[in-house]
Amino acid sequence: MSKPLLKDMIKIEDVRKQSRFPRREEKVKVEVIYDKKKSRYLLWSVALVSAAFFFFALSFLFSKTEIKVNPKIKELVLNENLSANRDSNNNGLFFNLVVIQGEEKKIIQATGEKDVFEKATGIVMIYNAFSSSPQVLSIDTRLEGSNGKIYKTLTKTTVPGVDKKGIPGSVEVKIYASAAGADYNSPPLDFKLVGFKGTPKYSKIYARSKGEIIGGFKGKVPAVSDANEAFILADLKTTLEAKLLQKATDQIPAGLVLFKNAVFLNMDNTNIPPTFENNNLTIILKGTLYGLIFNEQKLTKKIAEDNIEKYDGSEVFISNIRDLVFSLTSQDNVSFGDMKSINFNLSGPAKIVWKLDENKFITDLLGKLKKDFNQILSQYPNIDSATLTLSPFWKRSISDQAKKIKVIVNYPK
Repeated sequence: MSKPLLKDMIKIEDVRKQSRFPRREEKVKVEVIYDKKKSRYLLWSVALVSAAFFFFALSFLFSKTEIKVNPKIKELVLNENLSANRDSNNNGLFFNLVVIQGEEKKIIQATGEKDVFEKATGIVMIYNAFSSSPQVLSIDTRLEGSNGKIYKTLTKTTVPGVDKKGIPGSVEVKIYASAAGADYNSPPLDFKLVGFKGTPKYSKIYARSKGEIIGGFKGKVPAVSDANEAFILADLKTTLEAKLLQKATDQIPAGLVLFKNAVFLNMDNTNIPPTFENNNLTIILKGTLYGLIFNEQKLTKKIAEDNIEKYDGSEVFISNIRDLVFSLTSQDNVSFGDMKSINFNLSGPAKIVWKLDENKFITDLLGKLKKDFNQILSQYPNIDSATLTLSPFWKRSISDQAKKIKVIVNYPK
């Protein structure tokens, strides 16, 4: 065989090169396509994993526990007789007294005239500098004023004797003029007791008025019919009582209760001189409201002890306690200022509600499994029922952070 010529050898080499080059180019192209697809899948995988991780982290960051609690409630109808002392140091029930004074007035046109005879009135302090023994003074004891007029005591009274330091005993008493008329109206006066004249007591037992003596009048005045006057006075009394009750209620601090029927209005029309102008009559009604107030917690506990079988002393409250009907067992001739003890009755439907110590409840729940919730509830006899909500929904345990646990107690209004 003849050897190929150099020219032919060059052609053959070119053909080989041309046949190899396309194969390399095709192989590289395939490899590049394969790497791009793999990178894309890897990128999406990383993105999905990151999103899932972020979602879970975010959900745990905002995870929370909410518990709605229905407290134990006992409904009953009260008709209970109770007693209380004014001494707050007593271990039993005690009461305090709120006293508020006020007045209402109304100007009306007179429809006629009438004769009026009013005796002046005032208040005096009677002093006993005679001995250490008390001095009893009967009702209508006569006092002679430094103006020469005679006045009388409105009530029976006892003047204490001189104390160990030598200070005369004293007592306050109301007086009234022995006759009607403006002549008995006076600025403050000194008094001697007429009955002691000619005895050593005359200079040692004496009186001095507190403020002016006023209200004395005699003559004809514009007037309205008795029926119209009675209607106006009743209307003024209703208005005055409502105003004084609102004032009393506003002054009562939290933890004390004033029942609607535990307020008593004493009317006082003395010391009010009649006023007339242009045939108009001004009717003035003065009064003093006395309100009996109680410690709500002590009263509630007493009611619970008397009405709940095997009451264990748990913290309770009566949600509608102010709606109970209060009545004094006896209020005939009651002097509220001197009252030391009372007997009363409370009646009406009542809801006794058990309180929940929310801080202790949350502490007992921290980090506990959801399946253990009912077992924890069984340790709280003051809970009637409760529902647990965990967020996110797949959580199986209660948060271990107190700030992420919300307790809602459905106390009755």
